[in-house]
Amino acid sequence: MIGRENKPHIGIFGRRNNGKSSFINSLTGQDIAIVSDTPGTTTDPVKKSIEIHGIGPAILIDTAGMDDFEELGKLRVAKTHGILPNIDLAILVVAHNQVEEPEKKMVDEFKKFDLPFFIVHNKSDIEKISDETKDIARKLQAEIIPYSALKNPDTSLIVEAINRNMPQTAWQRPTLLGNLVKYGDVVLLITPIDIEAPEGRLILPQVQAIRDILDNDCIAIICKEREAGTFLRQSGIKPKLVITDSQAFLKADAIVPKDIPLTGFSVLLARYKGDFENYLKGTPKISELKDGDRILMLESCTHHTSCDDIGRVKIPRWISQFTGKNLEFDMVTGLSNLPRPITDYALVVQCGGCMITRRQLINRLKPAIDAGIPVTNYGMAIAYVQGIYNRAVAPFVAGEVSGEDYL
Repeated sequence: MIGRENKPHIGIFGRRNNGKSSFINSLTGQDIAIVSDTPGTTTDPVKKSIEIHGIGPAILIDTAGMDDFEELGKLRVAKTHGILPNIDLAILVVAHNQVEEPEKKMVDEFKKFDLPFFIVHNKSDIEKISDETKDIARKLQAEIIPYSALKNPDTSLIVEAINRNMPQTAWQRPTLLGNLVKYGDVVLLITPIDIEAPEGRLILPQVQAIRDILDNDCIAIICKEREAGTFLRQSGIKPKLVITDSQAFLKADAIVPKDIPLTGFSVLLARYKGDFENYLKGTPKISELKDGDRILMLESCTHHTSCDDIGRVKIPRWISQFTGKNLEFDMVTGLSNLPRPITDYALVVQCGGCMITRRQLINRLKPAIDAGIPVTNYGMAIAYVQGIYNRAVAPFVAGEVSGEDYL
């Protein structure tokens, strides 16, 4: 499934037998993609992790040939097109100076998703790039690079092109807390250990917060909600910021003095990689839900579910209780297709998205935003229905949302 790795994703596209699999093998230095003279050897998208100098860990995705127009091939091509919203960079592999209608249509698809790309002319040892092909590439506003995956491939040219074309936002990690804390500040993390906590470890957003606190030369103090009040009373320490799990918002709100900023891990993620501005607009729309409205719950990873699962049970229950309305909820995990048109929904509630890239999350929400459907995320929705939305978002929107009587 595309989207399980929070790393830059690079899609490799091209016609059958243009050497896409050989290109990936030469780039990685491993025989990871099946190479065959038989057209259509690659069917579903195949992924491989790679370390790219200047970027770090990334995911290469080998796709089916875009010129497979047989009945089964059309399904393969549909899957190839389906990964476009979830990648950060596209590489179009051509050969024998064939940059014709199929390639031009593929470039149009790249541009539709505002997807950076460049062209690799493979098998250049057999046939060099013609002036006509170079002219077509210029008209497509595309860089074209000569290459031979089988005869002395110069991977440095490809790596340089990847670095030139990869958006910095795909691999440079913005800071979770950088503009909220400074050297030596104390950040208190209230981390409940409940039935949904993974055995023997913390959930990813908690780990990311700890690392970010350390990267900003601050001090992280971690405790469960039962011990947080004792710590604050006995230590005399006044944290610069308190971060808690969304499900412990009410307890944390009661424990943490009002003059200490308080937010949630999910709210941090909403600002870090979500569409925060649209979340701010969309969250209050919960109050406008009506009987019979349908709500889409988007959870970007798959995990073992408990009887009181946060996305499937708790949030639907809390929203229903808050509104007093009879509501319908659909849950979609990973980056699977939606069960019905996006326009059937009155609200979209997205998880924090800790397991996917920012581009994948933004593109996941785009159809709803384009259709004018309100969007929010788990943490902000929970804070809203529990009456502490203002406090939870205040560290990030000082002066924009004010007053304890926001609800």
